[in-house]
Amino acid sequence: MTKHRHPAYTEEFRKEAVRLAGLPEHKASDVAQQLGISVQQIYNWKRQFTRLSDKQFNTSAGVDYSQKESEVIRRLKRENHRLEQENEFLKKVSAYFANHQE
Repeated sequence: MTKHRHPAYTEEFRKEAVRLAGLPEHKASDVAQQLGISVQQIYNWKRQFTRLSDKQFNTSAGVDYSQKESEVIRRLKRENHRLEQENEFLKKVSAYFANHQE
């Protein structure tokens, strides 16, 4: 039994296929037929593009969605959450001392 080998498509080709299939005046099935690929492949690429995986579709409209960039965002979100908690604590402490002044 032989394994069917599909050609490797460039990231630009995949992005363009997903973009064309997403236009209101185009159907995904028509785009797939014009490009010589299956409509399921377009849906798979769209799902991959939506997930912004580490290995495919790392940039979109000039924004870097690579794993390195995601790590920075996650770190900043954690720090932001910690600072918000500290801020809430300080508000409660200042309210407590304001009510208990002699």
